[in-house]
Amino acid sequence: MDRFFELTARGSTVGQEVRGGLTTFMAMAYIILLNPLILGGATDVTGAKLSIPQLTTSTIVAAAVSTILIGLVGNAPFGVAAGLGLNAVVAYQAAPYMTWAQAMGLVVLEGVVIILLAVSGVRRLIMNSIPLALKHAISVGIGMFIALIGLVDAGFVGKGTGSPVQLGTTGHLTGLPVAVFCFGLLLVIVLFVRKVPGAILIAIVVTAVLAIVVNSVAKIDPASWGVVVPKIPEGVVAMPDFGLIGNIDLFGGFARAGVVTALVVLFTLVLSGFFDAMGTIIGVSDEAGLVDAEGRVPRLGAILTVDGVSAAVGGFSSASANTVFVESAAGVGEGARTGLAAVTTGGVFFVTMFFTPLSSVVPAAAAAPALVLVGALMMTQARNVPWDDLTLAVPAFLTIVLMPFTYSITNGVGAGVISYTVIQAALGRSRTIPWLLWVVSLVFVAYFGIEGIRALVE
Repeated sequence: MDRFFELTARGSTVGQEVRGGLTTFMAMAYIILLNPLILGGATDVTGAKLSIPQLTTSTIVAAAVSTILIGLVGNAPFGVAAGLGLNAVVAYQAAPYMTWAQAMGLVVLEGVVIILLAVSGVRRLIMNSIPLALKHAISVGIGMFIALIGLVDAGFVGKGTGSPVQLGTTGHLTGLPVAVFCFGLLLVIVLFVRKVPGAILIAIVVTAVLAIVVNSVAKIDPASWGVVVPKIPEGVVAMPDFGLIGNIDLFGGFARAGVVTALVVLFTLVLSGFFDAMGTIIGVSDEAGLVDAEGRVPRLGAILTVDGVSAAVGGFSSASANTVFVESAAGVGEGARTGLAAVTTGGVFFVTMFFTPLSSVVPAAAAAPALVLVGALMMTQARNVPWDDLTLAVPAFLTIVLMPFTYSITNGVGAGVISYTVIQAALGRSRTIPWLLWVVSLVFVAYFGIEGIRALVE
């Protein structure tokens, strides 16, 4: 096991990896409930809805298979599951124009395109063509992004009335769930700075138990907890329903919705899946200390190929496109450095398939503190950005701020790449820009202007 996963070489141990894998699972387990709610709440062109129990099984199976694959093949500490944003594209951009089977067929095709880009080496070339300063900026941006996710999920930050965002949901901190989150945040900070082994995992468990107790003794609006309401489940065992797995129509969407509409959906899926995963892989690997002096990730080709396979697995399972989860950084913060952590995470997903009621135990108030802490840790990468060089500092800044401000890793990467290319060209350094970066910049221009392009074509 040591040789296969390179535990000693990466300064890790079996116990450290298992803790990291469990932490990653607990940080991303919400997807088991949230993905079925998003997909199950939409209807396709025929008015059909997907079954929530079947979606739950599909989400778990796709996550388990994909996460174990990336651990065994890529030896990377990443959790993989249905991507938020990608599932929204399927539910609200694809399904209104085609059947669910046809929409999931497009997801499989997305995975095939990403696999081809990875196997051909194009995807690795693109990642390696991005300047090192922007790679560090991606890490920082992801840190801010996941911290914001945690703060919003916990109700500490909400949508503003006179401003885009505000403190809490009313402009003030209100409600016991927010108090539980604050307790969890202070607890994880104290445990971590005191270097308590398993600090993040301990904090999640303790805060979850506190949330269950608080919810049982106080009258609390269930909606204030978010997707997961902390309570002891009535049952423990639930048999999985595999009815949606394999229910796909690869090319039917082109005939049903039209070539232009289907291509726009496919382009959006490929670009979002491609660069969301790329940003996460770079950021989390950087935080784990796996990136070399030139900003390269070990076994990158294998990781990128598995990422494409995972997207296709998600479509085949009718769970929407799978992608690397930014919450993997929580496991890295707990010490995960190798694929053994991913195998642990995937194994827990498999077990959860038969114990789905237990997945409704850990609320956002308990998991979010870990995201905020890890966000703070990833922010330390900002020291590697040359802020005194504006030709790099401005693209890095745009990369960092647009990730949390637009709730998208892809948007941040796109803004950084385009601005870097334009600045270098304006200074007469066009020849120093890799030709592939020019191509990527043009692709991002098309991505940002996709609606205008679509209107012109139609």
